[in-house]
Amino acid sequence: MVEQLDRLEPSAETKLYLSQLERNKGNISKSIVYLEESAEMQENSLKKSRIYFRIAELKRNQGSYGVARSNYQKALKYNPSYGRCYLRIAQMYSKSSSNCGSTVFEKRAVNWLAANMADKAARVDASIASEARNAASSYRQRAPSKSDIFSDSMAGKTISFNCWIGGSVRVPNL
Repeated sequence: MVEQLDRLEPSAETKLYLSQLERNKGNISKSIVYLEESAEMQENSLKKSRIYFRIAELKRNQGSYGVARSNYQKALKYNPSYGRCYLRIAQMYSKSSSNCGSTVFEKRAVNWLAANMADKAARVDASIASEARNAASSYRQRAPSKSDIFSDSMAGKTISFNCWIGGSVRVPNL
């Protein structure tokens, strides 16, 4: 019945409902297509943000971190205080640490980026600030220690990441 309604009067809500039906069938890619259509049609910024968050979550669960990050960023565009997006990006960065960088030091340095994202989550969203600060602390513990920085002579240097993360991080001075 909702398919018929969508053909006659497509709306953000019908697309959202069709997305859920497809997800229930296990057809995640078709579900995402409906979510994208719903987001384009949605006029309410907060609802649009939540739709992009759903797309990002589905992509993250599929391991498509770059696409997930893009959708988290779209969610943030419509709701800049949606700290959960920053927290998810931080989690993806940390999970990717073993795949980014050519040395152990570089792989562990990804955790500084993750910590920075978690810090941003704490700043913009009071509802998850405690969780985000704990995550940031955990990521910093996984990053290179002061003795690692000293023994590898990396203080003050910039490390660039050529994986899906992109960007760079400056190694703290001792």
